[in-house]
Parts: sequence; C-alpha cells; structure tokens
Amino acid sequence: MLRKEARSRVPESKESSPTASSAGQSKTRSPRRPREALSKEKPSPERLSERLVADRKVRAVAQAGSYGSELAWSGSIPTFITFERGLLSAHSETRSGVTVHRYTYEQLESWRDWEMARPEAPVALLATARVAYDPTGFFGRIQRTLWNLSEAQLAEYRSELLFGAAERHRIAIETYTGAGHGPREQLLALAEARDIAVKLLYPALLTHIERWPEYEIRLPHAWRASAGLRFPKAIYHLDQLYGFGGEAEAKRMLVATRGLGLVEQEKRARAAVQAGYYDGAVRFLRDETARVARTDLERWAHLSSARRDKLGILLGVTRSPLGPGALDLVRELLDEVREGR
Repeated sequence: MLRKEARSRVPESKESSPTASSAGQSKTRSPRRPREALSKEKPSPERLSERLVADRKVRAVAQAGSYGSELAWSGSIPTFITFERGLLSAHSETRSGVTVHRYTYEQLESWRDWEMARPEAPVALLATARVAYDPTGFFGRIQRTLWNLSEAQLAEYRSELLFGAAERHRIAIETYTGAGHGPREQLLALAEARDIAVKLLYPALLTHIERWPEYEIRLPHAWRASAGLRFPKAIYHLDQLYGFGGEAEAKRMLVATRGLGLVEQEKRARAAVQAGYYDGAVRFLRDETARVARTDLERWAHLSSARRDKLGILLGVTRSPLGPGALDLVRELLDEVREGR
C-alpha cells in the first residue's frame, strides 16, 4: 500500500532523470512554515487542556481569563486552574507563556462550602473560570454556589471586604502620614491606596450587582464597562487614583521602564498599547512598578535623580494624589462602595 501511495504522488514523466525525480519528490513534501512563525503561534486552549488532563493526579481543569474566549485579544495569556492529588500546597507557575494556578484536591472538596471558600479561596477566579474537566462535579458545584449566593451572603461578604479595607486604610494613615514624613511615605501611601482600592473595594462594589472582578491588563476598561453606569462616583475615584492619561501617558511610561528590571512588564504593556488599551497599560505598569520596585520606594532618598525620575513617571506622581490625598480618596471610595453609588 505504501509503495502504491508513493507512486500515485509522483507525477508521470516520459523522461526519467535525477532532476525530474528530485522535483517530483519535492512536490510530495508539505510546505513548511518558518520557525519564527511557528514559535509565535499560541497553542489552542483545547490542546493545553488535554495536556493537563493527561496527568492522572489532576482531578479538575478550568480555563481562566480571556484567552480562548469571545473577549480574547492579542495580549491574552493562556491561564488555567487545576486541582491535583498529592499537591502539598497551592501555587502558581508560568512556563512558555502559559500560567497555571495549582490547588490541592482537598481544596476542591472543601470549597464547595461557601463558609470554607469565602475566607481562603480565590472566589473571583473560580467564579469566572470556564470548566474543561470535572469528573467529580465538584468544580461545577463550587461555581453554582458562587453564582447563587443570597443577598444576605453577598452583604456579609461585602462587609468583610469593607472592614478589611477600612483596617488597612487606618494602618496606612498611622504609618505614612503625620509630621516628619516625606516623599518616601507619600509614594508608599499611594501604592497602598491603589492596592486597597483594586483588591478590596472594587470587588466589594461588584457585590451590589452580583458580579465578580477579573484581573487582566484591561482592568480599567472592565470596571468602566461593568460598573461605570451604576456606580459613577466610585469608578470616578478609581480612575483618579491612577491618573490615566491615554495614549500619550502610556507611551511615556513604556520609555521609562528601561533599566528598571521591568522587561516582561514592558512587553505586556506594549501589547496593550498596540491594541489600544492605553489605560490598561498605565494601570498595569503603575501597580507592577510599586510591586517590583518596592525596595526603591523604601530607600527613595538614596536613589539617583535619573532613577527617581523614571519611577516618578511610572508611579504617576504628577497625575495622581500622593500621601494623605490618596488615602482621603480611599476613604471617599469606601463610602461610595458602602452605599453603592
């Protein structure tokens, strides 16, 4: 059979020569794409899921984020959630551009109970995931629980988030404001204010409309789309904290990343800028700078003027409220979220 198939692929020719033979053989080969093109292609979500499911220890797989969804864009990152037997502790890892959040099988079992999931589970991540493999049905059970919380349960969860935000706000005021505090404390207060707003107050705001946040690089665009019409004051305060400046500010920040150890962050932000998500790039770089350059902020007075200038651009010191001003904005945002406006 193989010989017959080979004969059928070679075109007939009256003259038999090495040149003709090699030409015939070249036609049987499938065209190859350049290696560069192959390396840039992202594997399909289905193929990635199959690789994870093939591991017998994995008892549930779900896809997170926009990659592979109708909201996907050029900067979407393949992101998966797995629950595995034999895993000692939960952790996340990124390899070859694919991020996997790994959790233990015991957590898959316990998080079916809202009282267990509420204080320890990444509830927003679980609620917005797309289940790909769930032989036990436990992941589906977790999601149904999160999607069908009662008003009383949502109110209690909102109260916990607000309490946590108020406590961190109080500590920040004691730590970063008052006599003798300078630029270092003003910048640290701004970073803390943004963290409180995004990680605690924004999720609390969405409980009013029974929605869960998604933390992609397009976050500012998402919070305007999901909550901007219902809660204009709260969203306005969120925008104020970051001092967005559109395309010009985003491109200015990309230049400022050079020499600060933000190579991967710059790549992601540049993809967002190229796609038109300017404010998303700004928010991402502001938060990542505060995280990666935390040591620089702590020793601000000892940095070179050139380094301070770059960090100042990335943090938005001329566009955002600093120190007490940033913390006052958080207090106002607390009130808006509590009242749902």
